[in-house]
This record gives sequence, structure tokens and C-alpha cells, in this order.
Amino acid sequence: MHAAADAAQAPYVLTRTADGVATLTLNRGDRFNPLSRAMIAALDAALDAVAQDRSARVVVLAAEGRGFCAGHDLKEMRAHPDLAWQREMFDACSRVMCKLTELPQPVVARVHGIATAAGCQLVSMCDLAVAADGARFALPGVNVGVFCTTPAVGVARNIARKRAMEMLLTGETIDAPTALAWGLVNRVVPAAELDAAVARFADGIRAKSPTVVALGKRAFYRQLDRGLADAYGVAGEVMACNLLEADAAEGIDAFLGKRPPVWGAA
Repeated sequence: MHAAADAAQAPYVLTRTADGVATLTLNRGDRFNPLSRAMIAALDAALDAVAQDRSARVVVLAAEGRGFCAGHDLKEMRAHPDLAWQREMFDACSRVMCKLTELPQPVVARVHGIATAAGCQLVSMCDLAVAADGARFALPGVNVGVFCTTPAVGVARNIARKRAMEMLLTGETIDAPTALAWGLVNRVVPAAELDAAVARFADGIRAKSPTVVALGKRAFYRQLDRGLADAYGVAGEVMACNLLEADAAEGIDAFLGKRPPVWGAA
């Protein structure tokens, strides 16, 4: 009973910032970190805080326990059989998913164990993802009578349409090498090398101009789902403004002068 009470009082999301890397860790590992209303609210608040943290250059999204995230809390969802509650829950979750793309810092998912349903969605909405070789991914809602409609939004923006429909219609699990081949993750490594692989991404990003990285990330998502001409309009305007940034001048001068660049503050 005491252990259960301690778990209930523990933060849903742990936050740690060191050397320019903010690590947000889902902290209900005993239950595979379900996206309950409380977990969604905690993650939402953590993302808001890190967005204002000028010392954070990269965000790592990790998880405690045996798996990354099993998706929404089915017991909680069944306990609220009213449309208003369900709408509010999905609206809150969708805001969190969008915030991952709106953060000025790149977000790297550190995936181990399972990432299913909304947990798979969470991986898909991060900018980069590194998975342990034993990780598994699925959109299994159809198996319990709930089509993974909202997870499909993110997953279908990562992988080909027929691959996404295969996951949605069969509910079958794919392994980490398949997730890599399909484009859901960037790297697959042995579990013992997971932190090192995440750190390689983080170190590479931290070496770049934070101003330019934030500008480029924002433009990437703005243009992604537009028509070709409109996308080029957005991208061209951003690049024109980018070239007037002090870090662009510094970067080009450093390249031409064959010296390392010295970036300005974020």
C-alpha cells in the first residue's frame, strides 16, 4: 500500500537539464507510461517550461520502466463514457503532440520496449527517434474495437500510406528494424548503446546555431503539408530572412575563413 501511494505521488514527468540537453522522462513505468489525463497535463506543462529554457538546446523524450509508452489509459477512458470528457482528452493530447513540433528545440525520442497506439504517435511526432533493437511498435486499437485514428495522424506523416494502413487495419506489431526501414525511427541500436546514440544526435545539434535550428525547424513544419508552390514560398521567405541573421554571417565567414564558427546565444 505504501509503495502504491508513493507511486501515485511521484511526478508523472521527470525533468533534468544538463549540458544543454533537457530530458523529459515519462514516470509511470510500472504501467508502461499510459497517456492518462494526468500524464498528458504533466507533459504539456513540461514542454511549456522547456520552451522557455534558453539553456536547453535539445530535448530528449524518454521513459521509465520496461517500455516507452503503451498509449492512452484504457481503464480511465472506459470510466468516462461521455462525449465531452473524451473530446477534452483527445484535444489535450493533440495539443501536446503539436507542441512537440512547435518547440524551438529539436526533440529526440529515446525508445525502448513498446511504443503502441498513442505511444507510437508520440514517437512519430518527435523530430528524431532512436530505438533499442528490442523495441516494438504497433497501432493495435482495431484489436479492441477502437481504430487508432489520432495516432494515424503522426504515423502517416512518417511512413508510406500503405504501411500506415497495414498497421492500422491489422493491429500487428512491427519490430525495430522494420520501423527503421519504414521511416518511423532514425536509428536502431543495441539497448546498451541507446544513450550513446541519443547523445550523438544531441551533441551534433548542440554544435549548431540555436537560432538557426529553431528557425529551420519552425519553417520545416510550416511548409510540410502545403502545396509545392506555397511550400517554396514559405521556405524561400524563411531562407531570405535566415541569411540576414548574425549567425548566418558568422557561419559563412567561418567557412570561408576555414575556422570554427562561434554562434550567438539563442
